[in-house]
Amino acid sequence: MSTIVQIRPITATETYPLRHQVLWPQETLEYVKLNSDDQGHHFGAFSNGLLVSVISLFIEGNVARFRKFATRPDCQGKGIGSQLLRHVMEYARTKGAKRIWCDARAVNEAFYRAFGLEPEGNRFHRGTIPYMRMARDLNDPII
Repeated sequence: MSTIVQIRPITATETYPLRHQVLWPQETLEYVKLNSDDQGHHFGAFSNGLLVSVISLFIEGNVARFRKFATRPDCQGKGIGSQLLRHVMEYARTKGAKRIWCDARAVNEAFYRAFGLEPEGNRFHRGTIPYMRMARDLNDPII
């Protein structure tokens, strides 16, 4: 059963604490900031008024990329991140994107496949963490 959440645009700065806590807690806060953050569309999912999931979307031409997708550990598995990802994919489509992609942690491959994203190319590592590029066309219905 999905948790009811409110999804709305937020600032890049508002994404930093969750990016840091969930994705790279062993690094400095500076590590989770992107040089392109000022060009992104940042969204947050709020549950009971608390920011519990964040994602950043970057659109170049008709291709969109989402990055720094992070959901608080105690809120994972409740459908919150799924609602946020669906929202961002639909938003990208309304902005003219025909394709969307991300660099996904390999451990999350099944999650992204559930949204129609498929692996492209070879796995690679950031530090000791294996990643893969995953992508899909946005012409097809968003699951």
